[in-house]
Amino acid sequence: MKKYIKIIIGILLIALVFWTFYFLYTKSKPKPIEYTTQTPYYTSIIKKTVASGTVTPEKEVEIKSIVSGILEELFVEAGQHVKKGDIIARIRIIPNMINLNSAEDRFSKSKIAYENAQINYERLKALLDQKVIALSEFQQAELSYKTALEEMKTAQDNLQLVKEGISKRMGKSSNTLIKSTISGMVLDVPVKVGKNVIEANNFNDGTTIASIAEMDKMIFTGKIDEAEVEKIKKGMELLINIGAIETDTFKAVLDYISPKGKTIDKEGRGAIQFEIKARVLLKPNQFIRAGYSANADIILEQKDKVLAIKESLIQYKSDSVLVEIEKSKDVFEKRIIKTGISDGINTEIIKGLSEKDKIKVFQPSEEDKTKK
Repeated sequence: MKKYIKIIIGILLIALVFWTFYFLYTKSKPKPIEYTTQTPYYTSIIKKTVASGTVTPEKEVEIKSIVSGILEELFVEAGQHVKKGDIIARIRIIPNMINLNSAEDRFSKSKIAYENAQINYERLKALLDQKVIALSEFQQAELSYKTALEEMKTAQDNLQLVKEGISKRMGKSSNTLIKSTISGMVLDVPVKVGKNVIEANNFNDGTTIASIAEMDKMIFTGKIDEAEVEKIKKGMELLINIGAIETDTFKAVLDYISPKGKTIDKEGRGAIQFEIKARVLLKPNQFIRAGYSANADIILEQKDKVLAIKESLIQYKSDSVLVEIEKSKDVFEKRIIKTGISDGINTEIIKGLSEKDKIKVFQPSEEDKTKK
């Protein structure tokens, strides 16, 4: 009995050894690669570039004070619509003491001269009525009287202007009332009531009372790399994508390309970029806030319904463009083709392929070998 048991155990051990060798052999044997293929198809290909920038009003004006003083009243706030000529603020003038003293002195002198000329005028008029003096002598006194009267009125107006910023002759017109120079929306009011304001002059820009812009006329201002600036032309259509408005895109027309580039520090290297401007075509009731960051898609070239394949199927060797065409099951041959435009995903086929051709899809390992 023990003999049979030993024989059975020996047979099992031998079988186990053979099975182990067989298992290791089959495990080490490479599996045959099963290739997949794709066929050319018709699609639309758009070759484009992207310019980053901002959307701003085409016309934006900073309203400055034309007199120095204290901001007494504000009649507008940000977001409010105004028309050209609307009063937006009132300034209370703090008179300059030197100018005030000079104006008072001028008025006093002109008043004395006027009173003296009036006395002489009335005296000579009485003598003229009595026919004691000639008419020419009276006319000279009358001229002096009228001249002194006008000088006194002018000096009085000047004194009132220095004190209050307004005179009787100006009527409703006053340089203490700050008016809007355009119609539009108030974007910003950077001052508050009670703030000292400085007049705009040759040596100072003056205090900004408000910024007003025409919000129905917006422009996109961005930059484009030098490698692509020669591919764009004025009048080209742009698609504006605003990050804050994800649900909509805006069309624009390219109006300006800077003739001079500027060096921009981009990822540690100096890149030359050119400024571009495009007029945004707003639809009725569309509203874009000033200062939004945006990206503009510029269509450089577009072809509709062209024969194409995936860019990943193409091989580049020296000056040739190749693909591998299936001749039979897992048997392929290389074929030179001619390509057109590409958007990085789809590539146009001009010559060398038809809709029926089956093109080899590279396995990851094969792609690595091709790169090496």
